[in-house]
Amino acid sequence: MASLHTISRVRTLRYGLPLAAALMCGWSGWAQSVEPAPVPSIAAVQQGFFAPPDDARIMMRWWWFGPAVTKPELAREIAAMKAGGIGGFEIQPVYPMALDDTITGFRNLPYLSNDFLDAVKFAAQTAHENGMRVDMTLASGWPYGGTHVPIDQASARLRMVAVDVPANAASLAVPSLGNGESMIAAFAGDGSAAKYDPASLQQIKLQESNGRTAIAPAASSRVVVFYIASRTGQQVKRAAVNADGFVLDHFSRAAVDNHLKTVGEPLMKAFGDTPPYAVFSDSLEVYGADWTDDLLAEFQRRRGYDLTPYLPELTTGTDETSKEVRHDWGVTLTELVNERYLTRINDWATVHGTRFRSQTYGMPAVSMSSNRLVALPEGEGPQWNRFSFTRWATSASHLYGRNVTSAETWTWLHSPAFNATPLDMKAEADRFFLEGVNQLIGHGWPYTPPGAAEPGWSFYAAAVFNDHNPWWMVMPDVTKYLQRVSYLLRQGKPANDVAVLLPNDDVYAEFAPGKVSLSEGMSKYVTPELMKQIESAGFNPDFIDAEAIAQVGIPYKVLVLPHVERMSPETLRAIDDYVLAGGKVIAVGNTPSLAPGLKDAANVTGEVKQVAEGIFERAQLVGNDEALGAALVKAATPDLHLSSGAEDVGFIHRALNGADIYFIANTSNRMIDTTASFRRVRKHVSVWDAFAGKSFAMAGPQVELKLAPYESRVVVFSDAALPIEKPAAAAAQMVADLTHDWKRTIAGTPAKELQDPASWADDPATRFYSGIAVYTKTVTLSAKQIKDAKSFVLDFGEGTPVVADPAVKSGMRALLDSPIREAAMVRVNGVGMGSVWHPPYTLDVTTALHVGDNTIEVRIANTAINLLAGRAPADYRLLNARYGERFTPQNMENLQPLPSGMLGAVHLLASK
Repeated sequence: MASLHTISRVRTLRYGLPLAAALMCGWSGWAQSVEPAPVPSIAAVQQGFFAPPDDARIMMRWWWFGPAVTKPELAREIAAMKAGGIGGFEIQPVYPMALDDTITGFRNLPYLSNDFLDAVKFAAQTAHENGMRVDMTLASGWPYGGTHVPIDQASARLRMVAVDVPANAASLAVPSLGNGESMIAAFAGDGSAAKYDPASLQQIKLQESNGRTAIAPAASSRVVVFYIASRTGQQVKRAAVNADGFVLDHFSRAAVDNHLKTVGEPLMKAFGDTPPYAVFSDSLEVYGADWTDDLLAEFQRRRGYDLTPYLPELTTGTDETSKEVRHDWGVTLTELVNERYLTRINDWATVHGTRFRSQTYGMPAVSMSSNRLVALPEGEGPQWNRFSFTRWATSASHLYGRNVTSAETWTWLHSPAFNATPLDMKAEADRFFLEGVNQLIGHGWPYTPPGAAEPGWSFYAAAVFNDHNPWWMVMPDVTKYLQRVSYLLRQGKPANDVAVLLPNDDVYAEFAPGKVSLSEGMSKYVTPELMKQIESAGFNPDFIDAEAIAQVGIPYKVLVLPHVERMSPETLRAIDDYVLAGGKVIAVGNTPSLAPGLKDAANVTGEVKQVAEGIFERAQLVGNDEALGAALVKAATPDLHLSSGAEDVGFIHRALNGADIYFIANTSNRMIDTTASFRRVRKHVSVWDAFAGKSFAMAGPQVELKLAPYESRVVVFSDAALPIEKPAAAAAQMVADLTHDWKRTIAGTPAKELQDPASWADDPATRFYSGIAVYTKTVTLSAKQIKDAKSFVLDFGEGTPVVADPAVKSGMRALLDSPIREAAMVRVNGVGMGSVWHPPYTLDVTTALHVGDNTIEVRIANTAINLLAGRAPADYRLLNARYGERFTPQNMENLQPLPSGMLGAVHLLASK
C-alpha cells in the first residue's frame, strides 16, 4: 500500500479537509472548521481543576410560572443560586400556577407586557451584578409560537382525503378546506377509500364549482384521493399567560421572521446594552409538521423533479420508488429547517450580540450536522450506552469545533418532583459527562412566590433544585464536583477513536407523513447492542454523518457502518479515500447497495454497488451487532480495557499536549473492582479527586480501580511531573462503634434518644416531617489512639441496592438507598468536616479529633416527599377553568413518607 504521505499528495477528500490532515491529527476524533484555541499545559489544567472558573458552573432552567414574579423574590432567588454554586440561569416563562388575587396582590404578568419585560430586565441586571450568566428562552413554553402566529404561518402538514366514487358518477364533492388550507392535487384510480394501489393512481384536473368537481364517468366504482396543504393545529406547550397559540411553521422564513420581530426584538430590548449570553430553543417537538406553503417549488428547485405526480407514492406507497421519493422529500425538509429556522435565528442572535443555543433534534427533520449551524449545540438524555440525542449533539461539536456542549440535565429525575437526591444528580450527570457534555443546564429551578406553602412550587415533570429543597445545604458541594468535571472535560481535544455513521439516507427513506424525524429513527440502526459492543470493547464512540464527512473528513481510526443500505457515491468515494489512507471500516449486517434518492436511481445504484465492492475488498463486513466488538479490537487498540465491569463502567478521554485525561464512572449500583489498561500511557500517572480538588499519586501503567456504586474517578497520564499528594492509607481498624445512642433533635419536637438506628418517618410525631434533623454523640479517645492513628474516618456504612419501580416510566434514579437519607453535613468539636451524600459514605475527620471527649454532630436532611405525603394534593380546578389544563402533575398521587435520617451502622475507623 502507498504510504500516507504519498496518498496525501494525490488524493484528498472531495468535500473537505485533505484526507491526510484528517488522518494525521492523532486519530483523536478531533476535527474543526475553525482555528483551534491554544491547548493549555497539563500543569495549568491542574491549577484550573483545583479552582475551576465560574464559567464551568452548572446553570438552571428558571421556570417563571405565570409569570407571577416580583423583583424582591427574583433578587432573593438569584442570590440563593449563587450561594449554591450555580453559575447562571435560563429564563423560561411557563404556565400559571395560581389565579390573580386582588386581595393579596398576586398577579400573573402577561407575556411580553411592559411589566413582564421590566422583570426580565431586572433579573438580567441583578445576575450581571453577581457575575452570573443569563440565557433567555426565545419564546414561552415550546416549540416557538404564540398568539402572534396567524393560521397561514402555523406549523403545516400534508393532509390526504380518500373518497369513494360510485360507478358512472360524473362528479364528486371536494373536501371542504379550512382556514390556512389549500388544495394541491387529486388522483383517481381503481379501488376504494379503504384499499387502493397508489402506483396505479392518475392525477386528474380539478374543475371545482359549488363544492364539487367534474370527473369522467367510469363503469366501475373508483377512488379519488385529494392532497391538501394543511395545518397541524398544534398549540404551544406549557405556555405562559397570553403566550398560547399556534406553533409556528419552522420551514417558513416568514413565520420565523414574524416570531423574531414580535417576540425576539422586545426581549432583546429589555436586556438593553447587556444582551443575554444566549437565546434558547428547546427540543423540536413540532408534531406532524411535514409541509410548508412553497414546498413543491422548493422541491423542484432542489431535487430537480416535480413532487406532485409522486404524492400517492409519498403518502401510501410501499415500493422502492416510494422510498426514494420519501428520501428526497426528507432531505428537502432538512434543508428548509436548516436555512429558514436554524441559520436565520443564529444570524439574528449574532446581530444582537448573543448566541443561539439550540436542542437540534426531534422534528422537523434536522440532522446531526444541523448542529453546525448553531453557536451552542445542546443535547438531552443520559443514555450513554444507547443512541441518544446527547451524543448526537456532542459528536457534532467534536466534528465542527464547538468546544462546549450543554445538556438539559435531570429532566424527570427520580419522579415525582422533590423525590430526587444529590446522588441522583451525580449519577445522571456522570452519564452526560461520558457522552461528552461539559455544560449542565439543570431542569430545574422553580420560582416560588413568597408565602407559598412549603416546599414551594414545582414544574409538572421535573425535579426541584432550589433552596426550598430540604437537602439544599449540600448543594454547594454537589455543584463544585460538577463544576470541576465540566471544566476538565473542556480541556484539550476529544480523543474518541470510533465513529458510527448515522444512516440518514436510510432513515429518510422510511419517513411517512407526520413522522419526519431523523433522530428518532436512528435507534433502529444504532441499537443498544451495537453501542454495548463498542463500549465494552474499550472505545467511546462519536457519531458522524455524510454531511460531516463532506465537510471535515473522517478523523477517526475506525468507521462503523450500521446496517447501511443507501448512500451517495460521493460519500462512498470519501470513505474509499479514507480506507486507502489507512482508515479501518467495519460494516455491520450488509454493505451499501442502493441509491439514496429517485433521480437517475438505476445508474446511481450501480455506481454505489461498484464503489462499495472496491471498498470492501479492503474493509471488513460482520454479520450482526454481536460480532462488532471482536472486530473493533482487531482493527484498533482499545482506548481503555477493563478486566471486569466494562458493561457498567464508562469513560471519556481528552488529549492535551503531553498529557491525557480520562474521566471514568461506575454507572451501576454495585462495587466494581477492576484493572484498567490504557492506550495512552505516559511517564507519570495521577488520580484527581473532583470532590476535594486534590491530586494523588497512582501506580501505572495498569491502574487498579475499586469503584463504589456510582463512583467516578479522574486518571491523568502526563509527560511532566505534577504537584501531587500521597494518598492516605485506608482506614480499616475500628476505633469506636458509634451506631447506638445518638441524640436526635428535630425542630418543634422534643429531643429523642435513639438506642438503635431508626427512620424518623417511623415515628408518628415526625412521620410527615421534611427538613433537617440534628444527631449528636460524644466519643472519647485516648492519647494512644490519637498517637497511633495516621488518620481517622467516619464511616456511615454502605448503601442498599434497589430495583427500579416499573410503574415509573420516565426519568432515571440512582438505584441505591443511602445509609444517610439523603444528605448530611458533619461537624466534629464545632469544626465543619464536610458533607456525606454519595458512596463511599465516609468522611475524613482527622484534623478535628483530640484526646478526650469529642462531640460529633451530624445534620441530616431528607426530601420534601414526607411533607407532601401528609397533605392533600393541590386543587387546580379553578385554574384549569380559567386557562385550560396546561399541566398535569406527574406521579403525585398516593405519596408515602420515605425513610429518613441515620439508618445504618456508624463506625470511627483509623489507619496506622
